[in-house]
Amino acid sequence: MNRMMAPPLEAHALQGAVDWAIATRRSVRAFLPRPVPREEVEAILSTARYSASGMNMQPWHVHVLTGPAKARLSAAIAVLDDDPGRSGELLEPYDYYPREWCSPYLERRRKVGWDLYGLLGIAKGDKQRMHLQHGRNYRFFDAPVGLFFTVDRELEEGSLLDYGMFLQSVMVAARGRNLHTCPQAAFLKFHRQIADLLDIPAGQMLVCGMSLGYADTSSVENSLVTEREPVSAFTTFHDTSKETTA
Repeated sequence: MNRMMAPPLEAHALQGAVDWAIATRRSVRAFLPRPVPREEVEAILSTARYSASGMNMQPWHVHVLTGPAKARLSAAIAVLDDDPGRSGELLEPYDYYPREWCSPYLERRRKVGWDLYGLLGIAKGDKQRMHLQHGRNYRFFDAPVGLFFTVDRELEEGSLLDYGMFLQSVMVAARGRNLHTCPQAAFLKFHRQIADLLDIPAGQMLVCGMSLGYADTSSVENSLVTEREPVSAFTTFHDTSKETTA
């Protein structure tokens, strides 16, 4: 791709296409069995590689799973996940979430969880059904493609910022092909097992997993659309005379 070429669409259509791809990206938790050709996965990653990174470090490593390889990994993790005595002792490679939740993050976390469970008819306290639903993470929600993203352990926190931009690019590029994704931190506690199964070098740390495929629009969980705060809630505009909030 010529990175200096003119836009392929006129200005209004271009803006609409980019905004659509970003705004319609959401975490899909049920996928169709329809295969995603390897060429499509490669095209998505080829676009995402243009993501920004400090000093052009490009700190990403991607592991793509399909077919029997994906099934073997999912089965191995499911065995551990169903054994609290073993899975309960596993530690994540880094703290993704805060150790102590505070407002407003606690309320947002609770809302998305209970909104999802409400759609699925899972009542508070139904730990068995909660466990089964959470366990669908490890089947990549039946998506035909699973991805794992790793980073060299010797790099610093700034590379995780770079990685966030890369992951967003992957998900937006997928939307441009009418595909959906679900980024997944649920895999983190099984990082050692995943590294062993995929022969990931010891010098690489798991950042997250991701499901990729065509959304099953008939599944009720895919009707979940999470809320977003308005621009005025998180933005302050500064000018030469005063501070104004959007």
